[in-house]
Parts: sequence; structure tokens; C-alpha cells
Amino acid sequence: MQEKIKVLFIGDIIGEPGFNLTKTLLPTYVSKYKIDFVIANGENITEGKGIVEKDGKKLLELDINVLTGGNHTLDKIHAHKYLNETTNVLRPQNYPRGAYGHGFGVFNIPNTNLKIGIINLQGRVFMKSIDCPFRAFDWVYDKIKYETNIVFVDFHAEATAEKIAFGWHVNGRASVVVGTHTHVPTADQRILSGGTAYITDVGMTGPYDSVIGMKKEGSIKRFIYSTPQKYEVAEEDLRFSAVLCEIDPLTGKATSIKKIFYPEF
Repeated sequence: MQEKIKVLFIGDIIGEPGFNLTKTLLPTYVSKYKIDFVIANGENITEGKGIVEKDGKKLLELDINVLTGGNHTLDKIHAHKYLNETTNVLRPQNYPRGAYGHGFGVFNIPNTNLKIGIINLQGRVFMKSIDCPFRAFDWVYDKIKYETNIVFVDFHAEATAEKIAFGWHVNGRASVVVGTHTHVPTADQRILSGGTAYITDVGMTGPYDSVIGMKKEGSIKRFIYSTPQKYEVAEEDLRFSAVLCEIDPLTGKATSIKKIFYPEF
């Protein structure tokens, strides 16, 4: 059996600029670190808000194995059919029963006889009032734990305390918990006591000469005037934000978590 499984997770990819940067850099990282499996948050790939079929397919053609999402995944109505029919593009599992799409899956890790369970969840603090992400994890974990002990969670949430509490809730059951949504990378990557790799937010892959990926002018006016402004993806100061996790396939415990942020500030 392979000694370690290396999983690369790419933080929220923002529009065409984020896609182009990922396309440029991903092959280098996969080769350099000998990555076994690539996951990326793609909820902002379509014009910065949502994911439609053509953009989801473009990302998956970059040798990304699975796309996770968040509160914008279902924003584009014409994406709903795609999400229903595609098993490796996820939306949060804790949306009410009957919502379009899939919230988790168990996937083969290429060139191994191993599988990885991936669960996408969304927080509730300062977010939509949806089902409990903690209980949703418990339910999914009980379903997939007999198929694999490698369990990866993208927890898409606003509040730091909710993300940290979730990390402790799944400590020892999830192999990795990565936070997404705020688009601001945190510096608290660590291995929790039960062997769960954790980071509060991976950050975004895209334009940092912006307000969390959007052009500054519209964002500033939105705060000053409290009125709607055009939602436009910024284009300058592109940076790639990700984490690399190593997991022991025998135990499902993480042995390391490393931030990748290029170029550095």
C-alpha cells in the first residue's frame, strides 16, 4: 500500500483570472509534490458567482478530480441540471432535502486501490438558514466510513468560531477539514489531537487587487451607499492559494498540512 496519500486543495477559484492562473500553475505543483488527488472550490468560477457546465468542465479538464462549492453554487439557475447529473461537482450537503445536486461522494484515487470520501458543508452563522452542518457530517460519515477511512471536508462558512467548533466536532473522524468562503487565507493550519488536518480558511485563487475577488470600486460604493452595484471580477495581482495534505491510508489520519500561496505578499 502507498505510504502516504497527497491531496491538494485549491481555495475558491475566482472567474476567468483564477482559472487561467490555476491552469498555469497546477501542473507544476502536481509534478513537484507528486499529488495523488486534486480538489478545488469552484463556486465562484462563472463570472465570480456560481458555476455553469462549461466552466465546471473547464476546471475538471485541468486534472482536478472533484469540485466543491458553497452558498453561490446554485446561483445560476441553468446550472441546476448540470449539478444533478454530475457526481464530482458538489454543493453543500446540508441544503434541504430535494435541492439540486450532490453534497458528498466517494471517489477512486487514481493509480491506487484506495478511495477518498469528500463532503461539502455550509455554515449557518451569518449565512442562509439551512440544515445543521454538524449533524449532516455525522449522517454522511456513518454512510461512508465502511468504504474509506480517508475523509475530506470543505466547510464553507463565514464565522471563524463555527469553523473551529466544526473542526473539533469531527476531530479523529475527518482526515482533513478546510475552511472556505471568506477568500482570506488564515495562518492556523495544524493537525488536531485526533489526527485531523485543519485550516480555518484556505483563501482564494485569483485577483488580490480587489475586494475578495471583485473590482474595488463597486464594492466600496456598495458599502458607502448601501445600494446594489455591478458585480465584476477583478483582474490584477493574481495569486494561487492552496493547501497540501498528507494522509496515512492505513489510519486515515493526516500527517501534515502545508500552505501554498504564490506569489507571497
